[in-house]
Amino acid sequence: MSDGPAERARVFINASQVVTCAGPARARRGHEMNDAGVRTGVGVAVVGREIAAVDSPAALREQFQNAHEVDCRGGVLTPGLVDSHTHGVFGRPRFDEQEMRAAGLDYMEIARRGGGIHSSVRDLREQTEDSLTELARARLTRLASFGTTTVEVKSGYGLTLEDELKSLRVIARLARELPLRLVATFLGAHEIPLDHRGSEASRREYVNAVIGDMIPAVAAERLARFADVFCETGVYTVDESRAILTAAREAGLLLKLHADELTSSGGAELAASLGATSADHLAAVSDAGIAALSHASTVATLLPGTMLFLGKTKHAPARRLIEAGVPVALATDFNPGTSPTPNLPLVLTLGVSQLHLSAAEAVVAATVNGASALALGTRVGQIAVGFSADLALFDIHDIRELPYWYGDNRCVATYARGKPCYTRDLTVT
Repeated sequence: MSDGPAERARVFINASQVVTCAGPARARRGHEMNDAGVRTGVGVAVVGREIAAVDSPAALREQFQNAHEVDCRGGVLTPGLVDSHTHGVFGRPRFDEQEMRAAGLDYMEIARRGGGIHSSVRDLREQTEDSLTELARARLTRLASFGTTTVEVKSGYGLTLEDELKSLRVIARLARELPLRLVATFLGAHEIPLDHRGSEASRREYVNAVIGDMIPAVAAERLARFADVFCETGVYTVDESRAILTAAREAGLLLKLHADELTSSGGAELAASLGATSADHLAAVSDAGIAALSHASTVATLLPGTMLFLGKTKHAPARRLIEAGVPVALATDFNPGTSPTPNLPLVLTLGVSQLHLSAAEAVVAATVNGASALALGTRVGQIAVGFSADLALFDIHDIRELPYWYGDNRCVATYARGKPCYTRDLTVT
């Protein structure tokens, strides 16, 4: 058949490999993660917002006779990468803290001195919605230039009702403006604000404000799909986290959890018991936490860039998680203090070199499983008929090169829902 003028197809041809990640529309577990669905000698047809066909170039030209052709020039075509954990709305960078860590101060000591998250909180409260929008737009566009087409973006640097709503409205505004798919997460429980640390009563007052004021307001404006809590020693306890997430679920939000990043505090077990869509970080997850996740639907989202930047030598036990049957995703944790990188392929490099994943496992972790960590696995993360036309083209000839050329930007183009997010030296006829 041929396309009508209103739905002229776009056909991607001459890719050395098409990495389809095709298969079940859910998170991949165990040995499933080692199959990235690599195909050669095929092209991809896009009609509107969806993948219409994956077939030989001759068959695609016959079926879509009036199509635009995109010459992939021997590159590798993959699903658009999914960055399922970022803090992309913030003001100034925190490069001063890197030197503080180099001088021997740890994360919690920097926080106690008013740095860390509190520094970004003070700065964000002084920013306008317009200024934050401009900063976030440039940063999210940079993520797209590395191959990412779906980005989760958290609030969490406001810690007041007004400033949390301001951050979420920025995300909503950019979701309307940018071709990228943005998924908003409410993280009002990112820290206990400094002005609520004086007593247990004051601390409870803030937790109650998150539950009684912030969550209802976020839900009423439909500003977030997820709620998240930083469950960690010295931040939010398991009981506080449970109360906040239970209230969020009752308000119609899906759940995420910063879990067991620096200490084993029971976060993974809590995420599993609540049916959280993902448990993130997990560098200090316990045996009991791994066991709990192995019996849950929760995706373990690992953030090795954070541990690298913090100078840590202990990473999340990715191999143990996979061997236990836990689905694993990879994400940047893009944020101003502990992981200021928009480069998701670099995180794939760390997935291979530090977490001991295969290249196929790393790619699946940043596509299918990243999508599942955002409850998008039924339509995002695969090059398969009916899935969203989210594509990334890389100047490589074998998918194993994507984590190999570490730090180098090999991305030529990205498309989200059929629309270009970023293009560089791409021939379209």
